Amino acid sequence: MVSVTELLNDQAINAYLLRMIGEEGIELLKRFPEGEEHSDEELAEMTEINLNTVRHTLYTLYEKRLAEYRRLKNTETGWLTYLWHLRLDRLQDVIEEEIRDVLEHLDARLTYEEKNDFYICKNCGVIYTFTDAAEWNFECPNCEEMLEHFDNELIATALRRRVEKIKESLGSA
Repeated sequence: MVSVTELLNDQAINAYLLRMIGEEGIELLKRFPEGEEHSDEELAEMTEINLNTVRHTLYTLYEKRLAEYRRLKNTETGWLTYLWHLRLDRLQDVIEEEIRDVLEHLDARLTYEEKNDFYICKNCGVIYTFTDAAEWNFECPNCEEMLEHFDNELIATALRRRVEKIKESLGSA
C-alpha cells in the first residue's frame, strides 16, 4: 500500500485532497498513525489539531469512502466511541468516479450546445434558446431590444476538446 507521504507528493492528489479537506486536513493525514485506528479525541490530542477540524476532516473523508470507523459501546455508560482508520487505498477509484461524473456533465452540456440554436440580447448579455427567443418574437423580455443570433461554436469546440482529453485520461477515447 502507498504511504500518505507518497500520495501527498503527487501534485494532483495533493491538490485534490487540499480542495477537499484543507491544509489542516492534510496535516491530520500526515500525522495519522499508519495502519492504526483511533478515536477523534485521541487523534486531536496526538496530532495537536483542533477536535472540530479532526471531526470535519474524518466525516468528509468518510463521505468519500476514504475513512471508516468501528463503533464501540461502553456497557457501563452506554457511550459510543468511534475508532477511525484511513482507507486511502480507495483514492484512485474515488478520483476516477468524480472524473466520470464531470465527464457525464460535460457530455450533457455538449449535447445541449450542439442541439440548440441560441440568440443573445447585446444589451443585457442574456442568451436564449431558439424556442425561447421565438416565444418572445426575438425581443428581449427584459429590455425589449432585438435578439441576435449567437454563434456557440467556440463553446462547443472547447467542450469537445475537454471531453476528449478526459476520455483519453480515463483510457476510453
